[in-house]
Amino acid sequence: MARPRIGIIGNPAFLNETYPVHAGGVMNSIAVAEVSGGMPLMIPADPALVTLEDLLETFDGFLLTGGRPNVHPEEYGEEATEAHGAFDRARDAITLPLVRACVERGQPFFGICRGFQEVNVAMGGTLYPEIRDLPGRMNHRMPPEGTVEEKFALRHSVTFTEGGVFHRLFGAQTVMTNTLHGQGIKVPGKRIVIDGHADDGTPEAIYVADAPGFTLSVQWHPEYNAANDPVSRPLFEAFGVAARAWAEGRQAAPAQAVLRAG
Repeated sequence: MARPRIGIIGNPAFLNETYPVHAGGVMNSIAVAEVSGGMPLMIPADPALVTLEDLLETFDGFLLTGGRPNVHPEEYGEEATEAHGAFDRARDAITLPLVRACVERGQPFFGICRGFQEVNVAMGGTLYPEIRDLPGRMNHRMPPEGTVEEKFALRHSVTFTEGGVFHRLFGAQTVMTNTLHGQGIKVPGKRIVIDGHADDGTPEAIYVADAPGFTLSVQWHPEYNAANDPVSRPLFEAFGVAARAWAEGRQAAPAQAVLRAG
């Protein structure tokens, strides 16, 4: 059987600081191909170029990637401030309805960093513009200097609900993760289950309750060293199981069932 087609949400960028391109992180493609066992295909996240119907009929699963621009606060009923940073309204217009459609259909998606935040907003939740400004919270942003290895180094622990989806997936209730984000969940959206928190209380792992498909999403970046990291690998493997099930013409099992089957 052909590999399941995994749509990787792209981000706008500039080649040589001049030529506009749609970009996708190499780490994401490697994780999808080598760990999920899927065919990585980048999606230009712009409603002028692709439609929701095109995406749902073309792909077997979606990787909602991280990205520097943030979800526009108008999407969750707040006004934009300087603290909210840069935005990508074209991506908002693609990913938010895509998440809702996938939840309804049972089509699998895996949210990472901004993708994690998109899932929360798509389900009616809100975001803090800057986690490090909140009392008692640490700085979750990546170090401004250093090598890629230093920026993606494991920096804090995440503790999961005992017996929950993530606990059972990893076989451990507490794991170490990297952290490269500024925003975070303020109010969880309808049906959003926060299944893991950082030491300072920041939500780090979620899924959509009673969704018929795979909806696991994390605030950290598991695509880094995904084949070798004991936390990253199970996430991409479980996502691959769900995508293959969809590709075979079956409705992907709920995340909980996927984990039991694995």
